[in-house]
Amino acid sequence: MSWVPPTHVERQLHEAGLRGDVQAQLRVLAGAELFIGQVRHEVDAEPNTVRWRVAVDPANRGTYRPLFTRGVLPPWRPDWVFHEVTLGWVADYPWSAPGQWLAVNPFTPAALNLPASPQDRALWRTLHAEAAADAKVVEADRCCVPSLTALHTGPLFGPLAFGLACGAHLAVSNGVPWNEVGTVCGDYTSERRTLRNLWDITDHDGWQRQTAFLLDYSNSPAEPEYALRVREQLRKSIGELPPADLWRETAAGGFQDRGASPALVAKMEELVRRIMRYEARFRADGLLAEDGWVTTASAYDYGRAVNLARWGLAARYCDPQQAEQTIVHAGALAKAAYSSWEGFSAGYTLGRVLRFDGEEYGHFYVEALTAHRLLTDDEGSPWRNIPWR
Repeated sequence: MSWVPPTHVERQLHEAGLRGDVQAQLRVLAGAELFIGQVRHEVDAEPNTVRWRVAVDPANRGTYRPLFTRGVLPPWRPDWVFHEVTLGWVADYPWSAPGQWLAVNPFTPAALNLPASPQDRALWRTLHAEAAADAKVVEADRCCVPSLTALHTGPLFGPLAFGLACGAHLAVSNGVPWNEVGTVCGDYTSERRTLRNLWDITDHDGWQRQTAFLLDYSNSPAEPEYALRVREQLRKSIGELPPADLWRETAAGGFQDRGASPALVAKMEELVRRIMRYEARFRADGLLAEDGWVTTASAYDYGRAVNLARWGLAARYCDPQQAEQTIVHAGALAKAAYSSWEGFSAGYTLGRVLRFDGEEYGHFYVEALTAHRLLTDDEGSPWRNIPWR
């Protein structure tokens, strides 16, 4: 096959099409991410209104509604954005013109033209409901883990791929391909809403400012890095990891010498204890080797910088060149700070849990641990195929 399907979705659609199995194609669509395009200024003016434009087939002048799977979305454009929808949403959309059809991935080897009669749409609705029910069963099964996906047409080696692999924790957790830098990450309106609510980003300047904080490792609190740096200095001085008491007393004493209040000094002592407890858990869970430790938690900011670049691109707060430059820069910073993917992952996880987990070992920890195991064990993982050095 000369054409390389970007993801398993396009491959399944193509293979079912070669067999003439429309039912199988519909079942693939029922469980897939689907997208429709709209002019950006319309979405900005009415974010809660979706307008699905029809297109005209130049061959017969008939009209159709275009629908895309993730792997064959059109190239990024600043003035054209995408909504994520479901096959159920497509079925419920008001199809007013008789004879209009649904064109899935038009003009690609994964193309599929479907009649959109009321009977056809009733079938789509049923298949979507079945797929949604199956997804709930899978989600409820604790043995199931998030999947690692990739665009086979995306970067797989080189500085850009390395940087994207540094953002793979969140790619796994969010269920998006780890190596995609394109039209969407999530859809346009959801990315804008998330960036506004969680990052206070509403324009390019805000995106650039938050990205700079992450690349400078100044988004995360400074105290954990201070404590880790004290331990590294002691380790280099005495030639081995310092005893817990020496580390704690040195870190707290340095804080006190800088004029910190007794309450802050006590917090530093407790922070050292927390780091040690987390590292013990990391060793038990395989995040660290039995004799391993975390040298820096900067990976948490660098990994998020990669994802902020992807989110900003989807939200049209930056262009592809700016996003790629950010991703490559974050990867270079990570490579300078760590010596392995495993070390990077442990640093990322420590930065995350110290900020959000509160030693509950809840979803902030479990998500990072699950992604770590998948990225270190899966033979198709970028961490198994892209050398650190």
